[in-house]
Amino acid sequence: MRLTVAQALVRFLSVQFTERDGVRHRTVAGMWGIFGHGNVAGVGQALLEAGPEAMPFHQGRNEQAMVHAAVGYARMKHRLSTLACTTSIGPGATNLVTGAALATVNRVPVLLLPGDVFATRPADPVLQQLEVPWAYDVSVNDALRPVSRYFDRIWRPEMLPASLLQAMRVLTDPVDTGAVTLALPQDVQAEGHDWPDELFRERVWHVRRPLPDAAALAEGAALLRSARRPLIVAGGGVRHSEAAPALARFAAASGIPVAETQAGKGSLRWDHPQALGAIGHTGTAPADAAAREADVVLGVGTRWTDFTTASGSLFAPDARFVNLNAASFDGHKMAGLALVGDARAGLSALEAELADFRAPERTYGVDEWRARTDAVFGGGDDGPWPPSQGEVIGALDAVLGDRDVLINAAGSMPGDLHKLWRSRDPEQYHVEYGYSCMGYEIPAAIGVRLAAPDREVFALVGDGTYLMLPTEIVTAVQEGIPVNLVIVQNHGYASIGGLSAQVGAEGFATAYRFPGAGGDFTGAPLPVDLAANAASLGLEVFTPGSAPELRTALAAARTSPRPTAVYVETAPTRPAPPAEAWWDVPVAEISTRPATRTARTAYEAARPAPGARPRL
Repeated sequence: MRLTVAQALVRFLSVQFTERDGVRHRTVAGMWGIFGHGNVAGVGQALLEAGPEAMPFHQGRNEQAMVHAAVGYARMKHRLSTLACTTSIGPGATNLVTGAALATVNRVPVLLLPGDVFATRPADPVLQQLEVPWAYDVSVNDALRPVSRYFDRIWRPEMLPASLLQAMRVLTDPVDTGAVTLALPQDVQAEGHDWPDELFRERVWHVRRPLPDAAALAEGAALLRSARRPLIVAGGGVRHSEAAPALARFAAASGIPVAETQAGKGSLRWDHPQALGAIGHTGTAPADAAAREADVVLGVGTRWTDFTTASGSLFAPDARFVNLNAASFDGHKMAGLALVGDARAGLSALEAELADFRAPERTYGVDEWRARTDAVFGGGDDGPWPPSQGEVIGALDAVLGDRDVLINAAGSMPGDLHKLWRSRDPEQYHVEYGYSCMGYEIPAAIGVRLAAPDREVFALVGDGTYLMLPTEIVTAVQEGIPVNLVIVQNHGYASIGGLSAQVGAEGFATAYRFPGAGGDFTGAPLPVDLAANAASLGLEVFTPGSAPELRTALAAARTSPRPTAVYVETAPTRPAPPAEAWWDVPVAEISTRPATRTARTAYEAARPAPGARPRL
């Protein structure tokens, strides 16, 4: 069959399927794109030729945002289906880098198809071409190499079939997945070639559930059986493998309490008898207390990041770790016993191995923590106004249904949500904290709603995030995708502002204010009107003025057929409960400023010695 390279690419992608547990998904379910001279005549023409049934298309406004939307979609699909993103050469391609890094850090598959320079070099340099005098095969797309799990440049049509198969291998791999980049020279995209019919036959990529090695499984079960104070830490792998029911059964049968990372939050319902809530620097008091006392810790699908381990200080020096993880790399962290395998299959196997085991009962103050959460949420009609951030979360908790999805990524909100949110469904809590990328929330909400049109989607968006990347609001309006934004106005970078004060940087350049007398941004708040801006982009905007009006506005947004925004200004004077564990942020050792010297003294007093617990 004779087609251009771009036409062959689109046709190939349209017949690729992923299958797990007998359920099939289109591996690449659609494509986002912004067209320029590097892709308009190639991929753009191919999409027009193929039509929306073969490859549904979404018109993006910012290339980074397109990748965020694809990540939101893929995560909601448990990494079994994703979206592709096509861009021109030049700034369109380099705008992909941040989104690619986010996808790869979080191990979520996305397919990136940036245009590239002319392979035939009819003239050098062409528009937007980066010239590297000592390496003429380098283009701006090489910036995507370190943030891609797989990268190739298609210099000739003959290269395409093998590269496509490798790309699909990575996109469907539960371990080695992330951003996949196929750089497409613009002349090669439009070049005709004779392709074998086999390239365009339906292909199913089976995602298997490997079991851990039997000997390792027996050793892990023996360690857990010997524990007096065992603990389970549930990570994102629980959700990726759809293992939440298996975890709930295992926890109930064994009596082992469960704490959750950011990526793993929602693995258990908040009111499950073994649920301790969030763990780590942004964790709950019960979960962190259990971690400090644990003698054997079963990590399920977790990467053991610094927030989870409280910069390596949370667990006792003699704690033993058993890590059930699809990735051997993660399974061997914390000097743990690696059970390399699928989370759901591994938990079921462990449950069988521990059929007669029951962990000693212990209490960690869960009821007291829930009472503290109730106090933060408020909930009365006579609550103060403006509300605290915790009270906004409480209003959402009161209004959202069990299957609704809540999205966030950056600022102080992820910490408050991790501590306070009461997840009622494994897919409800969608916080991107692997890369914690400002600007993720709005496009991710679109991707999530595309993946789950039967769920209401709310994105909590701080003013800093909103100002960075609001552009896909226009896409939501254009396509009639009814996402709901909750725009939280606190006049700056609240999280980093607080951290700046803590480390002696005195909040420098973290507030959205006019310059003061010393030029240090201490003047009046900027007169920006984000509610008016959101309305100007086509959203239905609600501006509540009291606690009852906030709940009413959220309920109205939830039932609106249009994309909406609820705009609320918050009061920072009533913060959520403080951190329950250490997080290492070094303070300047030398300074002439008293605030920095005081912060350094506090840092040295709190910093734990190697193998010791921090003094909070």
